Amino acid sequence: MAQELSPLCRDGVRIAVLEKGPKLRAEEFTGRELEMAQALYEDGGGFLTAERTMTLAFGSAYGGSTAVYTGTSLEPPQRVLERWNVPELKFADVQERARKFAAENNVHLLEDGLINENNRLFVEGCRRLKYRVQQFPVNLKGCRGSSLCNLGCPNQAKQGTDRVQLPRAEGNGAEVVTRCEVLRLGERTIAARVHAKPAGAKGEPSSWEPGEYEIDAKVIVVCAGAVHSPALLMRSGLARRLPRLGHGFTCHPAIIMVAEHDRAITNFVGHPKSYYLDQFAESDRFLLETCMYFPFVTAKAMSGFGPEHSRFMRAFPRLQMILVLACDEVHAQNRVTIDSAGRPVVHYRFAPEVMHGLVQGAVTSARIFFAAGAARVHLPVGRDPTMERADTVRLDQIAQHPDFKPGKLPVSAAHLQGGCAMGRGPEDSVTDGWGRVHGIPWLFVADASLFPNSLEINPYLTIMALADRVAEVIREEAHTLL
Repeated sequence: MAQELSPLCRDGVRIAVLEKGPKLRAEEFTGRELEMAQALYEDGGGFLTAERTMTLAFGSAYGGSTAVYTGTSLEPPQRVLERWNVPELKFADVQERARKFAAENNVHLLEDGLINENNRLFVEGCRRLKYRVQQFPVNLKGCRGSSLCNLGCPNQAKQGTDRVQLPRAEGNGAEVVTRCEVLRLGERTIAARVHAKPAGAKGEPSSWEPGEYEIDAKVIVVCAGAVHSPALLMRSGLARRLPRLGHGFTCHPAIIMVAEHDRAITNFVGHPKSYYLDQFAESDRFLLETCMYFPFVTAKAMSGFGPEHSRFMRAFPRLQMILVLACDEVHAQNRVTIDSAGRPVVHYRFAPEVMHGLVQGAVTSARIFFAAGAARVHLPVGRDPTMERADTVRLDQIAQHPDFKPGKLPVSAAHLQGGCAMGRGPEDSVTDGWGRVHGIPWLFVADASLFPNSLEINPYLTIMALADRVAEVIREEAHTLL
């Protein structure tokens, strides 16, 4: 949004990006796990659902979640956009805009030298089982294989909004105000609070002095993500006129699968996420992706305690990992609300198809691990989570009778979506097909909260494409809006 509107600055338009998180200096990306999680993620990466059964991981920093994702860049699926059935939202238009940003952000297939053994073993296992494994396009330039993508790239190789769009917007005259928390919206006004940099914290101080601000704005575009965008509109008193506000929250509930090999493998050197498997997305509602997480997240993601847990952690240099992502759908019980203080609260209960997807994805991952030569697998959906190679005959039984209890199985969520859905009118949505909030011509939304239902894939390019559409409307109507 900032980049596409910033040429208007030449005509005297003032554009401010109000960013809750900090902007870190290049040397502050140390790769230390807990340190970087605290600096770059909302609640240090520990934001929990109201039921306390799932962790939601999303960025809070200059560049948002593009600072902490792996650069995976898939085009929007035609069948999903057509199923959304949003007036004025055409697949060909969204695809063209997605390709524009793919070119702008250097999206390409990773060169062979940066694909590590963790990824190669996934490909090997899939091919032995006749699965249709595919390579991720990624938006990298000058990758040195640090494998630290989820902790902020220390080499500035990942071409996210923090590296491409925001610097260009600032170069054109837009102003990015960091550490700026937006409290609520009024009638073309914004109440915000700029926070001082805490002692010892990472990142630069805000360009504005700490304190309370009321900002006049002729156009406001909310880009706070699937959790904070609906919450901000609720704090601003819009829930009564927009009954679907906060409804339609979806995500990719995920579990991390771990397997031990008899020898050391290259797992935490090289790009961590280069391949995926999506052939079961429609039938069994899950996706598989290669991944590599560092010790704290790995330990937290494994079920159980004691000697077996310790045994896997001591084998860290020999571990192979796969991320299981369940494809959910909109359910009435899954939504964003706010508490008495106006803070966002996410309600999420696991639908039967989500539990099925996680279980089948875990069992399929175990088959891939063993096909790739793993000696043992940590299978969190089994009553006994450690499975040896000789136990593969038990996989069918576990698939039929899993040990899945929400709150017991460590589940985190990626790709948060919905809450300010596009649609026809306020009875079924929050915005129109161009991101304009129903009944408020100067207020727009431009992030993943616009999705009427799950996109089913990594949403980065689709989010960029939808924001590009919103920017186009504002440019075309600048003479009346501004």
